[in-house]
Amino acid sequence: MRPAICVLFLCLSAALPGDGSADAAAPTMGDVLAASTADDWYTIPRSETLYLTLPQGEVVMMLAPQFAPAHIANLRKLVQAGYFGNAAILRSQDNYVVQWSSPGAGDGELPGGAARRLAPEFYRDAAGLDFVPLASRDAYARSVGFADGFAVGRDGRHGRAWLLHCYGALGAGRASEPDSGNAAELYVVTGHAPRHLDRNVTLLGRVIDGMQYLSSLPRGSGALGFYEHEDEYVPIRSLRFANDADAAWQVLKTDTATFKALVAARRHRAEDWFVDPADAIGVCNVPLPARKLSP
Repeated sequence: MRPAICVLFLCLSAALPGDGSADAAAPTMGDVLAASTADDWYTIPRSETLYLTLPQGEVVMMLAPQFAPAHIANLRKLVQAGYFGNAAILRSQDNYVVQWSSPGAGDGELPGGAARRLAPEFYRDAAGLDFVPLASRDAYARSVGFADGFAVGRDGRHGRAWLLHCYGALGAGRASEPDSGNAAELYVVTGHAPRHLDRNVTLLGRVIDGMQYLSSLPRGSGALGFYEHEDEYVPIRSLRFANDADAAWQVLKTDTATFKALVAARRHRAEDWFVDPADAIGVCNVPLPARKLSP
């Protein structure tokens, strides 16, 4: 299989500029990616690739079983049992999240043997995690960086690590009780990075393609952006795991020299447009590139 010509970015909405740097020795992100090799990319297992199909288009998500194995296993049971067959997007809150579930599901038994309550997976043991720190001050974590293609926070004092609520993060909605999240209700961050939610909600993964279909949905006029009338709901045509007929997806590995160069290129902007580059970057401003492989 070979990569498609276009490389897709979660954080970019326009084509990358060419080599417009006044200093030829300072590469742009486009230069860095153009020089990447096959070894710089990780192929996501189809069992960890989730497709959300809406009337507007298809959203592709990469799951993180190393951070939320129980919730992802529960999600798999729900998907296989057809739980999301009548699901819809019920909430689109401006500069915040889009949320979906099966309307009227209530508090009864879930199909397919899925659990109604799960122990929260707000964080995991940091031991054994291939964590690549980012040199950046952060208001919400002692240390931030990347692991396995995800933005991650880490607290060495307590030996724990967790996924971050960056743009495109996929989470399991919950009520007040910490164990009330079960992946029957999901949301994606479509606005600013609500990092105050870190370590308080189980995150399952992130969107790698199709964010435009979520971020452009009409905003709900009810409290917290919920749609007030059923005719406003956005129907979900399907929620499924990838199969062998689907093209594979790759993400740029975050433990490579290429990714380190990408971070440097985004920290020190060399494009002609920048008059006074910030020479700084936050963890949620680092692009995590993904690309679709064509047969």
